[in-house]
Amino acid sequence: MAFWDSLIPGRATPFDTGMGASHTIDLTRRRPQVSLARQGGATGNLRVNLSWRMRTSDIEGRSRQSGRLLRNPAQYFKPEVVQAHTQGMVNVDLDLGCLYELKDGSKGVVQPLGGFFGDLNAAPYVKLSGDDRFGAPSGETIFVNLDHKDEIKRLLFFAYIYDQTPAFDRTHAKITLYPSNGPRIEIDLDERAPQARSCAVFSVDNSKDELIVRREVRFVYGFQAELDRLYGWGLQWGRGYKSKT
Repeated sequence: MAFWDSLIPGRATPFDTGMGASHTIDLTRRRPQVSLARQGGATGNLRVNLSWRMRTSDIEGRSRQSGRLLRNPAQYFKPEVVQAHTQGMVNVDLDLGCLYELKDGSKGVVQPLGGFFGDLNAAPYVKLSGDDRFGAPSGETIFVNLDHKDEIKRLLFFAYIYDQTPAFDRTHAKITLYPSNGPRIEIDLDERAPQARSCAVFSVDNSKDELIVRREVRFVYGFQAELDRLYGWGLQWGRGYKSKT
Protein backbone atom coordinates (compact mmCIF):
# COMPACT_ATOMS: atom_id res chain seq x y z
CA MET A 1 0.00 0.00 0.00
CA ALA A 2 1.39 3.40 -0.99
CA PHE A 3 1.88 6.04 1.69
CA TRP A 4 -0.67 8.38 0.14
CA ASP A 5 -3.35 5.67 0.26
CA SER A 6 -3.52 6.11 4.03
CA LEU A 7 -4.24 9.81 3.55
CA ILE A 8 -7.33 9.32 1.37
CA PRO A 9 -10.54 9.58 3.45
CA GLY A 10 -12.56 6.36 3.52
CA ARG A 11 -9.68 4.14 2.36
CA ALA A 12 -8.76 1.87 5.24
CA THR A 13 -5.75 -0.29 5.81
CA PRO A 14 -6.34 -4.06 5.88
CA PHE A 15 -6.26 -3.89 9.70
CA ASP A 16 -8.63 -0.94 10.08
CA THR A 17 -12.09 -2.13 11.09
CA GLY A 18 -13.74 1.17 11.99
CA MET A 19 -14.59 3.08 15.12
CA GLY A 20 -14.75 1.10 18.34
CA ALA A 21 -13.42 -2.19 16.96
CA SER A 22 -9.89 -3.52 17.04
CA HIS A 23 -10.71 -6.39 14.72
CA THR A 24 -13.67 -7.82 12.81
CA ILE A 25 -14.16 -11.36 11.57
CA ASP A 26 -16.27 -11.75 8.44
CA LEU A 27 -17.81 -15.19 8.07
CA THR A 28 -17.98 -16.10 4.39
CA ARG A 29 -18.31 -19.23 2.27
CA ARG A 30 -14.55 -19.60 2.32
CA ARG A 31 -14.30 -18.97 6.06
CA PRO A 32 -17.60 -20.21 7.45
CA GLN A 33 -16.88 -20.75 11.13
CA VAL A 34 -15.04 -19.47 14.18
CA SER A 35 -14.59 -20.65 17.77
CA LEU A 36 -15.77 -18.23 20.44
CA ALA A 37 -13.56 -19.93 23.03
CA ARG A 38 -10.42 -19.45 20.96
CA GLN A 39 -11.35 -15.77 20.48
CA GLY A 40 -11.84 -15.33 24.22
CA GLY A 41 -15.57 -14.63 23.91
CA ALA A 42 -17.19 -17.75 25.37
CA THR A 43 -18.36 -16.09 28.61
CA GLY A 44 -20.59 -13.18 29.54
CA ASN A 45 -23.35 -11.93 27.28
CA LEU A 46 -23.15 -12.47 23.54
CA ARG A 47 -25.01 -9.69 21.73
CA VAL A 48 -26.47 -10.53 18.31
CA ASN A 49 -27.75 -7.62 16.24
CA LEU A 50 -29.75 -7.62 13.00
CA SER A 51 -29.70 -4.40 10.98
CA TRP A 52 -30.88 -3.58 7.47
CA ARG A 53 -31.32 -0.69 5.10
CA MET A 54 -32.49 0.00 1.58
CA ARG A 55 -30.10 -0.84 -1.21
CA THR A 56 -28.43 2.05 -3.03
CA SER A 57 -30.28 1.33 -6.27
CA ASP A 58 -33.66 1.93 -4.59
CA ILE A 59 -32.48 5.18 -3.00
CA GLU A 60 -31.00 6.41 -6.29
CA GLY A 61 -34.28 5.63 -8.03
CA ARG A 62 -36.13 7.97 -5.68
CA SER A 63 -33.49 10.67 -6.13
CA ARG A 64 -33.84 10.56 -9.91
CA GLN A 65 -37.61 10.84 -9.58
CA SER A 66 -37.24 13.92 -7.33
CA GLY A 67 -34.94 15.48 -9.91
CA ARG A 68 -37.51 15.04 -12.66
CA LEU A 69 -40.14 16.80 -10.55
CA LEU A 70 -37.85 19.79 -10.09
CA ARG A 71 -37.27 20.05 -13.83
CA ASN A 72 -40.96 19.58 -14.67
CA PRO A 73 -43.19 20.72 -11.76
CA ALA A 74 -46.34 19.76 -13.66
CA GLN A 75 -45.44 16.13 -13.09
CA TYR A 76 -46.05 16.70 -9.40
CA PHE A 77 -49.83 16.76 -9.95
CA LYS A 78 -49.91 13.51 -11.89
CA PRO A 79 -50.75 10.40 -9.90
CA GLU A 80 -47.63 8.43 -9.06
CA VAL A 81 -47.23 4.98 -10.51
CA VAL A 82 -46.67 2.76 -7.50
CA GLN A 83 -43.80 0.37 -8.09
CA ALA A 84 -44.18 -2.96 -6.39
CA HIS A 85 -40.52 -3.10 -5.36
CA THR A 86 -40.68 0.36 -3.78
CA GLN A 87 -43.83 -0.47 -1.84
CA GLY A 88 -42.29 -3.72 -0.67
CA MET A 89 -39.17 -1.93 0.49
CA VAL A 90 -41.15 0.63 2.47
CA ASN A 91 -43.15 -2.07 4.27
CA VAL A 92 -40.44 -4.64 4.83
CA ASP A 93 -40.24 -5.79 8.45
CA LEU A 94 -37.29 -8.07 9.14
CA ASP A 95 -37.41 -9.98 12.40
CA LEU A 96 -34.62 -11.74 14.26
CA GLY A 97 -35.27 -15.08 15.93
CA CYS A 98 -33.42 -17.95 17.55
CA LEU A 99 -34.20 -21.64 17.79
CA TYR A 100 -32.65 -23.18 20.88
CA GLU A 101 -32.00 -26.65 22.24
CA LEU A 102 -30.67 -27.12 25.77
CA LYS A 103 -28.67 -30.03 27.17
CA ASP A 104 -31.73 -31.23 29.13
CA GLY A 105 -33.60 -31.75 25.84
CA SER A 106 -35.88 -28.72 26.04
CA LYS A 107 -36.40 -26.86 22.79
CA GLY A 108 -38.12 -23.68 21.71
CA VAL A 109 -37.90 -20.38 19.89
CA VAL A 110 -37.20 -16.77 20.81
CA GLN A 111 -38.82 -14.33 18.39
CA PRO A 112 -41.11 -11.27 18.27
CA LEU A 113 -43.95 -13.21 16.67
CA GLY A 114 -46.09 -14.63 19.46
CA GLY A 115 -44.23 -12.62 22.10
CA PHE A 116 -41.59 -15.29 22.78
CA PHE A 117 -38.96 -12.91 24.14
CA GLY A 118 -37.10 -15.49 26.22
CA ASP A 119 -35.12 -15.01 29.43
CA LEU A 120 -31.47 -14.13 30.00
CA ASN A 121 -30.99 -15.36 33.57
CA ALA A 122 -33.13 -18.49 33.36
CA ALA A 123 -33.72 -21.08 30.67
CA PRO A 124 -33.31 -20.69 27.72
CA TYR A 125 -30.69 -18.01 28.57
CA VAL A 126 -31.61 -16.26 25.32
CA LYS A 127 -33.41 -12.91 25.40
CA LEU A 128 -34.83 -10.71 22.62
CA SER A 129 -34.58 -7.04 23.55
CA GLY A 130 -37.49 -5.85 21.42
CA ASP A 131 -39.14 -5.73 18.01
CA ASP A 132 -37.95 -3.15 15.48
CA ARG A 133 -40.55 -2.78 12.74
CA PHE A 134 -39.04 0.13 10.87
CA GLY A 135 -35.40 -0.73 10.17
CA ALA A 136 -34.00 1.67 12.75
CA PRO A 137 -30.20 1.96 12.92
CA SER A 138 -30.20 0.01 16.19
CA GLY A 139 -32.01 -2.90 14.52
CA GLU A 140 -33.06 -5.90 16.61
CA THR A 141 -30.92 -7.53 19.26
CA ILE A 142 -30.84 -10.91 20.98
CA PHE A 143 -28.63 -11.57 24.00
CA VAL A 144 -27.24 -14.99 24.96
CA ASN A 145 -25.97 -15.60 28.49
CA LEU A 146 -22.82 -17.62 27.83
CA ASP A 147 -22.15 -17.97 31.55
CA HIS A 148 -24.72 -20.78 31.17
CA LYS A 149 -23.14 -22.21 28.02
CA ASP A 150 -22.84 -25.64 29.69
CA GLU A 151 -26.64 -25.85 29.58
CA ILE A 152 -26.90 -24.88 25.91
CA LYS A 153 -26.59 -27.57 23.23
CA ARG A 154 -27.20 -25.61 20.03
CA LEU A 155 -28.70 -22.37 18.72
CA LEU A 156 -29.89 -21.35 15.26
CA PHE A 157 -30.31 -17.65 14.53
CA PHE A 158 -32.60 -16.72 11.66
CA ALA A 159 -34.22 -13.71 10.03
CA TYR A 160 -37.64 -13.62 8.42
CA ILE A 161 -39.95 -11.14 6.75
CA TYR A 162 -43.09 -10.81 8.83
CA ASP A 163 -45.36 -9.03 6.36
CA GLN A 164 -44.91 -11.79 3.73
CA THR A 165 -43.33 -9.39 1.23
CA PRO A 166 -40.32 -11.21 -0.24
CA ALA A 167 -37.69 -8.46 -0.29
CA PHE A 168 -34.43 -9.99 0.96
CA ASP A 169 -32.88 -9.13 -2.40
CA ARG A 170 -33.66 -5.43 -1.92
CA THR A 171 -32.41 -5.03 1.63
CA HIS A 172 -28.83 -4.81 2.76
CA ALA A 173 -29.14 -6.97 5.88
CA LYS A 174 -26.33 -7.86 8.24
CA ILE A 175 -26.03 -9.75 11.49
CA THR A 176 -23.25 -8.73 13.86
CA LEU A 177 -22.13 -10.72 16.89
CA TYR A 178 -20.57 -8.83 19.78
CA PRO A 179 -18.90 -11.26 22.22
CA SER A 180 -17.99 -10.06 25.70
CA ASN A 181 -14.35 -10.27 24.65
CA GLY A 182 -12.54 -10.53 21.35
CA PRO A 183 -13.42 -9.34 17.86
CA ARG A 184 -16.94 -8.83 16.60
CA ILE A 185 -18.23 -11.22 13.96
CA GLU A 186 -20.19 -10.09 10.90
CA ILE A 187 -22.37 -12.05 8.48
CA ASP A 188 -23.88 -10.39 5.43
CA LEU A 189 -27.12 -11.68 3.92
CA ASP A 190 -25.74 -10.88 0.50
CA GLU A 191 -26.94 -13.81 -1.58
CA ARG A 192 -29.85 -13.19 -3.93
CA ALA A 193 -33.07 -15.04 -3.15
CA PRO A 194 -35.89 -12.75 -4.39
CA GLN A 195 -38.79 -14.96 -3.28
CA ALA A 196 -37.34 -16.13 0.03
CA ARG A 197 -39.15 -15.19 3.22
CA SER A 198 -36.77 -16.64 5.81
CA CYS A 199 -33.03 -17.17 6.18
CA ALA A 200 -31.06 -19.35 8.57
CA VAL A 201 -28.12 -17.01 9.21
CA PHE A 202 -25.81 -18.81 11.61
CA SER A 203 -25.67 -21.59 14.17
CA VAL A 204 -23.88 -21.99 17.49
CA ASP A 205 -22.92 -25.53 18.50
CA ASN A 206 -21.60 -26.51 21.91
CA SER A 207 -19.29 -29.35 20.97
CA LYS A 208 -16.54 -30.69 23.21
CA ASP A 209 -16.80 -27.64 25.46
CA GLU A 210 -16.18 -25.34 22.50
CA LEU A 211 -18.73 -22.90 21.08
CA ILE A 212 -18.53 -22.94 17.30
CA VAL A 213 -20.24 -20.16 15.32
CA ARG A 214 -20.98 -21.36 11.79
CA ARG A 215 -22.27 -19.28 8.90
CA GLU A 216 -25.38 -20.80 7.32
CA VAL A 217 -27.07 -18.11 5.15
CA ARG A 218 -29.63 -20.60 3.80
CA PHE A 219 -32.73 -18.95 2.35
CA VAL A 220 -36.06 -20.73 2.36
CA TYR A 221 -39.40 -19.82 0.81
CA GLY A 222 -41.45 -20.62 3.89
CA PHE A 223 -41.17 -19.61 7.51
CA GLN A 224 -40.06 -21.10 10.83
CA ALA A 225 -41.60 -24.51 10.19
CA GLU A 226 -39.48 -24.93 7.09
CA LEU A 227 -36.34 -23.92 8.97
CA ASP A 228 -37.32 -26.39 11.68
CA ARG A 229 -37.55 -29.24 9.16
CA LEU A 230 -34.28 -28.22 7.53
CA TYR A 231 -32.35 -28.38 10.82
CA GLY A 232 -34.36 -31.09 12.58
CA TRP A 233 -35.71 -29.19 15.59
CA GLY A 234 -39.02 -31.06 15.83
CA LEU A 235 -41.25 -28.28 17.14
CA GLN A 236 -44.98 -27.84 16.50
CA TRP A 237 -45.82 -24.61 14.67
CA GLY A 238 -49.01 -22.61 14.34
CA ARG A 239 -49.89 -19.38 12.64
CA GLY A 240 -49.04 -16.29 14.67
CA TYR A 241 -49.65 -12.56 14.50
CA LYS A 242 -48.19 -9.40 15.97
CA SER A 243 -50.17 -6.91 17.99
CA LYS A 244 -51.08 -3.65 16.25
CA THR A 245 -49.15 -1.55 18.77
